Amino acid sequence: MQRLLILGGGTAGTMVANKLRRRLDRGDWQVTVVDHDDDHLYQPGLLFLPFGTIQAQQIVKPRRHFLPDGVDLVLGEIALVDADTNTVILAGGRELSYDQLVIATGVSPRPDQTPGMLGPQWRRSVFDFFSLDGATALKAALESFEGGRLVVHITDMPIKCPVAPLEFTFLADAYLRARGIRDRAEIVYVTPLPGAFTKPIAAEHLGAMLDERRIVVEPDFLVERIDTDTKTLVSYDGREVPFDLLVTVPLNMGADFVARSGLGDELNLVPVDRHTFLSTRHADIFALGDANDIPTSKAGSVAHFSVEVFADNFCEHIAGQPMTGSFDGHANCFIESGGGKGLLIDFNYDTEPLPGSYPLPVIGPFGLLRENARNHWGKLAFRWIYWHLLLPGRRIPLPSHMSMAGKHQPVKEPQS
Repeated sequence: MQRLLILGGGTAGTMVANKLRRRLDRGDWQVTVVDHDDDHLYQPGLLFLPFGTIQAQQIVKPRRHFLPDGVDLVLGEIALVDADTNTVILAGGRELSYDQLVIATGVSPRPDQTPGMLGPQWRRSVFDFFSLDGATALKAALESFEGGRLVVHITDMPIKCPVAPLEFTFLADAYLRARGIRDRAEIVYVTPLPGAFTKPIAAEHLGAMLDERRIVVEPDFLVERIDTDTKTLVSYDGREVPFDLLVTVPLNMGADFVARSGLGDELNLVPVDRHTFLSTRHADIFALGDANDIPTSKAGSVAHFSVEVFADNFCEHIAGQPMTGSFDGHANCFIESGGGKGLLIDFNYDTEPLPGSYPLPVIGPFGLLRENARNHWGKLAFRWIYWHLLLPGRRIPLPSHMSMAGKHQPVKEPQS
């Protein structure tokens, strides 16, 4: 009996378990998922929780509910992967052996990595929303916010869903307008990037949206520490950004066991071939979802598209054949912009987000780099798709590789 061990029962790990359980002979393969608890969190929902448009019970469900018959779920903390003996050791000493290992333990916010972030202002005037308890605490803080300087801050890249801080900023602007106190608040967007996004066309478009909303951008800001006495962000180059309410995205890092096992880089991300997800060091270890170091967004769409490619490759791999599938870095993300509108971006390793329509030319129905209500409703509808189609590994009629259909280069205005 061959043993497939999947570390992490989040988006990527659950999809892998569902897709491969259908394809692997049950008489030949045992499939096991390991995670530290039985709570599956729908992470995109954390964005809406601080604004009261979604409740915690709508975004947390049992992991077991989404794993098929024939997949074992083991609950426990992962202490170590011994790649020399093909063994995973759990806290407490239990050992699980494997023939093939998939690491899908994602990344987590690490406020402890920035001096002062976990100081006396934590969850008083300094909040995050990339965790359930953080988003819940932030909801209460926003409800009591009556004006002042609201700073939205990214510590460093990469992070889960790189557009989420922008979405939060747009939604905060709309939220304060709805409360009638926008004129009493200054919103500042502090980023380590040179602009609103990593790619120039999207950065220009999103930057213009920030300007329209009177949101100040502080670019190229690498935070050294948070001065809790003066409630100020301090950068390595000496710049200071004071705040009354700080919504920060802490440094995102992979699981600590990855470092203890000698499998990761300085952020505990597993180095892999960016097209096949096979470890660059071990021929029987793959890393999927946010846990690897591929140069694209750490987003649910990447997990979806990459698992589609991985499932075919894995079956070839265990048959001793070359892996013929090649992931192209395909990602797409809805971006909430407030007021019941949103936009969509679609890109890959080689092509930046472009304007147009998705997934079909002209008829869309979704607009690329264009605000409209359809994109907003598409984002809201995705929660149902996630629970009922994506996690169970059912077929979604979207190509895993990016298509140029419906996209076009923007026309530049002539220089005067």
